[in-house]
Amino acid sequence: MKYERIKGIKEKEFRRLTGIKRKTFEKILEILKKADKAKRVKGGKKSKLSMEDMTLMTLEYWRENRTYFHTGQSYGISESSAYKNIRWI
Repeated sequence: MKYERIKGIKEKEFRRLTGIKRKTFEKILEILKKADKAKRVKGGKKSKLSMEDMTLMTLEYWRENRTYFHTGQSYGISESSAYKNIRWI
């Protein structure tokens, strides 16, 4: 599930889906964007997913106990990319 599809849902539904409040999600994004910016100073390949999608994917993985393979398939990335992204988050 991509973030663009769920960003307009109600607060209660957002919490049911992700397990956290929208404000908490936004604070997590702030922290991760700063960390990603610091990481990118050294260079490297840009991720196929947005930071919002990577965070959502991680929350989905934690909440639903899905495998990296199934999580990756939902987001159009490989199993190893899903593992790396979730591990980094």
